[in-house]
Amino acid sequence: MNQVKSIEIEGRKIGAGHAPYIVAELSANHNGRLERALETITMAKQMGADAIKLQTYTADSLTIDCDGQEFQIEGGLWDGYSLYELYDQAHTPYEWHAALFAHARKIGITCFSTPFDEGAVDLLESLNAPAYKVASFEAIDLPLIDYVAHTGKPMIISTGMANKQEIADAVDTARNGGCHDLILLHCISGYPTPVDQSNLLTIPDISKHFGVLAGLSDHSLGTAVSIAGVTLGACVIEKHVTLNRRDAGPDSAFSLEPQELQKLCNDCRNAWRALGKAGYELQPVEDSNLKFRRSIYVVADIDAGGILTEQNIRRIRPGYGLAPRYYNEIMGKTVNVHLKRGTALTWDVINR
Repeated sequence: MNQVKSIEIEGRKIGAGHAPYIVAELSANHNGRLERALETITMAKQMGADAIKLQTYTADSLTIDCDGQEFQIEGGLWDGYSLYELYDQAHTPYEWHAALFAHARKIGITCFSTPFDEGAVDLLESLNAPAYKVASFEAIDLPLIDYVAHTGKPMIISTGMANKQEIADAVDTARNGGCHDLILLHCISGYPTPVDQSNLLTIPDISKHFGVLAGLSDHSLGTAVSIAGVTLGACVIEKHVTLNRRDAGPDSAFSLEPQELQKLCNDCRNAWRALGKAGYELQPVEDSNLKFRRSIYVVADIDAGGILTEQNIRRIRPGYGLAPRYYNEIMGKTVNVHLKRGTALTWDVINR
């Protein structure tokens, strides 16, 4: 299987050799206000995110309005809601989408979305969405994945709850449908996700096993898990964002506030820069410190013809003399000139 090295979304390359692509997930944190959604897009741009991601659905495209027990949510952040009530409250109205995409383009941040049915894909295509995200809960909806793949746009699929075979089915469906640029996001579908259940070692395994770029959709609190993900090769980091957690949006409890998003962007990119490459070459910043390594120095005056002993030479800083590796080799040899205390010992003064 050929390993994909990089893909491109609106001119931004993602993958090997490129800084992690930071996606700010708006989700339902607009709290039903278009103005807040627009402000969140602006905030994401100002804090350094590469993209803002929407969710495109209606309550009717996700479920049905039904009083049956199976449709009720028990426990967790959304305890007491029915599925229909939650999605009806949380959805991003279709009539907002044009304004959201236009605003993102105006300020220079990529905007794309997660469609939850074929109608949503059609809407997003009419807005020339540059890429598509498939949510973890829809990773098993192969007809939807096939429909998205036929757009020919880059696809990002979250893998939360999916086993290896289900992921393989999603990958095969996307590729067979015409998707050439595919990224899988390791994801734990817990809201929030406990740090000790993050299993970040899955990130490089996803890339190796499926021959795709791998990233992380992170629902943990804070930024540490995302930063660790970058060190394991995550080329995309997705995090929910909000203007203010105290406003109590549906997803605000596990979302980053503006300054936290800025920290995420900075720290993830610094973590990526810190990886560098494997090697043992001297780095430029080390040049000026070479002189402070240990070397062999005369620590007591030695007359010409004198013998080098433990009493008159030592391995000390700075580093202008012979390397310490020669200490035992020169011990007992004589010198051909008078050497004063504090002289760096060099081969030309030693009778060999």
